[in-house]
Amino acid sequence: MSLENLLSENRTFPPAPEFAAAANAKKEMYAHADADRLKFWEEQAKFLQWDAPWNKTLEWDAPFAKWFIGGKLNASVNCLDRHVAEGRGDRVAILFEGEPGDTRKITYAQMLTEVKKAANALTELGITSGDRVAIYMPMIPEAAVAMLACARLGAIHSVVFGGFSAEALLSRIQDADAKVVITADGGYRKGAANALKPAVDEALKGKHNVKNVLVVKRTGQEVSWDSSRDVWWHEIVDRQSGEHKAESFDSEHGLFILYTSGTTAKPKGIYHTTGGYLTQASFTHRNVFDLKADKDVYWCTADVGWVTGHSYIVYGPMINGATQVMYEGTPDSPTKGRMFEIIEKYGVTILYTAPTLIRTWMKWGDEFPKASNLSSLRLLGSVGEPINPEAWMWYREVIGGNRCPIVDTWWQTETGAIMISPLPGVTATKPGSAMGTLPGISAKVVDDNAQPVGNGGGGYLVLDKPWPSMLRGIWGEPERYKETYWSRYEGLYFAGDGAKLDDDGAIWLLGRVDDVMNVSGHRISTTEVESALVSHPAVAEAAVVGANDAMTGQAIVAFVILRGGVPNVGGEELIQELRNHVAKEIGPIAKPKQILVVAELPKTRSGKIMRRLLRDVAENRTVGDSTTLADPNVMKLISEGLQAGKSED
Repeated sequence: MSLENLLSENRTFPPAPEFAAAANAKKEMYAHADADRLKFWEEQAKFLQWDAPWNKTLEWDAPFAKWFIGGKLNASVNCLDRHVAEGRGDRVAILFEGEPGDTRKITYAQMLTEVKKAANALTELGITSGDRVAIYMPMIPEAAVAMLACARLGAIHSVVFGGFSAEALLSRIQDADAKVVITADGGYRKGAANALKPAVDEALKGKHNVKNVLVVKRTGQEVSWDSSRDVWWHEIVDRQSGEHKAESFDSEHGLFILYTSGTTAKPKGIYHTTGGYLTQASFTHRNVFDLKADKDVYWCTADVGWVTGHSYIVYGPMINGATQVMYEGTPDSPTKGRMFEIIEKYGVTILYTAPTLIRTWMKWGDEFPKASNLSSLRLLGSVGEPINPEAWMWYREVIGGNRCPIVDTWWQTETGAIMISPLPGVTATKPGSAMGTLPGISAKVVDDNAQPVGNGGGGYLVLDKPWPSMLRGIWGEPERYKETYWSRYEGLYFAGDGAKLDDDGAIWLLGRVDDVMNVSGHRISTTEVESALVSHPAVAEAAVVGANDAMTGQAIVAFVILRGGVPNVGGEELIQELRNHVAKEIGPIAKPKQILVVAELPKTRSGKIMRRLLRDVAENRTVGDSTTLADPNVMKLISEGLQAGKSED
C-alpha cells in the first residue's frame, strides 16, 4: 500500500536570469553526471588536495562502499593549510558572535595555528591515529578547532550535542571507546551560563577508558576539578608549538562517528570516512549554496553537535574557503530580533536554517525581521525536515524580500551531505518541495514491493546507487547496519522517509514513515496535515499525531500554535474553522478529530518536534522520557489542556 497523495502545489519560482548567469552550477551538470556518474564524482574529488592519487573510484560490495581507493589526503590540510599556502591566510574563516555580545574574528592563518597547537596538545595527551575523541561543546570556535585537530592526527571525533544528558554522553563515550573528552566549563544560553562540565563529571562516574578531559574556559563559572584527569585547554594548548606536520591518510580512513538516536535500542554510531565524505560535502556546499568564497558571508545556524554542523559549518565551508558566522546563543536572546541583527551586522549573504526556526519567526511576527536590514541576503536554505509551503513563502517574502532563491535540502546523518535539492541557478522551485536529486545522486520513490510509483504517486524514498559521502556502517555493528538500512528492499537503501512525486516528477518529502497515520485504511502523512493547518492565516506551527481510535484505526489529533497577534477568541469557532480548512485543503478523510491550541510544542534543542510524547498525551498514557526537551514543562501544560478540551464525534 502506498501513501495518499493529498496536497497539491502549483506555484513555481524560476531562477532570476542574472542569478542563473553567474551561478556555479549549470544545467549541463545533470547530463554530464548521467553520462558517466563515476567520472563526474572523480572531477568533484579533484577540488580537494590529494597527497596521493586514487587508483580506483568505487568498490561496491553492497551495502559496503569504498571511494577513491588508494588516494591519500588530510581533512585538516584541505580545510586550512591549502588556503594559507595559496595566499588566502588573511581571509576571515569565522566571525564569532557570543550570546553575551563578545565577538572574535579568526582568519584562516590564525585557525591553522590554533589547530596545529591543539593537535600537538592532543599528541601530548597520547592521542594517535585511529583513537576516538568525544567532543561535548557549546557553539564556540574551539569546537571547530577540536574537530580539525582530531582530523589532522587521524583521530576519529565523536561530537555529542551539548544539550544531551550525562547518560546520553556516557553511552556514546562507551560505544566509541573514547580516550579523551573535550568540553567547556559551559556556554551561554538565554542570557545565562549553561554548565557542561558537570554532565561530563557525571558521565565519567560510569565505566569508560577516558584518560583526560580537556576543558575550554568559556564562562569562567566554578567547576569541580580532578587534577589527575582534567586539563585546562588554555594551559596545555597555548604553550604548544605552532608547527605541526600533518600526516596523509587513506581515503577510507575514519573521520568521525556521529550518533543518532535509535528508536528502541542504543544509539547508532553513524561512521564516516575521509575522501568520499569531503568530496560530496565540498561539492554540495559550493553548488547548492552557490558559494562565491571571496565575496559571500555564509551562515548555517545549526550546532556542531548535528551532522549539519559537521558538513555545513566545519568541513564543506572550510574546504571551500568560506567566511562564515558562528553564533553561540539562542534566537531570542536578548530579543527576538537577535538573528536578524546578526545578518545585518555581518552582511550575511547566504542563510541556511531549519523550518522549525522559520515557523518560530512567523509565530513571533514580521516586525522582528522588518526591524533589520536584510538586503545583503542573496540565497536562503532550509534543512532538517520538510518545510511546509506557507513557511516557505513567508521565508521567501519576509526574509528574502522576494529576491532570494530557496534551496530546500533533503539529506540525513547517514547520507553525510545533501542528496535532494534544487540547484539555485537551474531549478524552478515549488514551495515546500526539495524538487529533485543532485547531479551524481540517484533516488526513487517506491511502493511496498519496491516498485517505482511514477508521477502523482506516493510511497517510500530509497537510494539505489552508492554515493561518495554515504555512511560506511554503524560503528562496530555491521549486521545492525545491514538490518537497519538495507533489509527492507533488496539492494536499496531505505531512508525511513515517506515521499511523493507530483505530476511534474518533483519530489515531496513527507516526514518519517513512523509518522504516517492510518485513518480508515488511508495512509496519511503527518507532514501534509501539518502543512494544511499552517496554510491557515491564524496558524504559525502545527504538530499532528495519529492516536488509536476504535472507529477509524487512528484518529488525527493536532496541536497548533497561533501566529503572533492572533487572539485565541471564540476558541470553538476557530477550531471548527481549522478542521474545515484541512478538509478543504486535503479532503474530509484528513479532518482532525481533535485540535488543541498550545503555547509551545515539545521540541528537542535541535528543534525536532517529539511527536512520540504528543502521541502519549493523545492516547492518555503517561508521558515517556522527556529529558532531551528544551523545556520539560511543555508536556505538563499540553496534557492538562487536552484533558480539558473536547473532541469532535
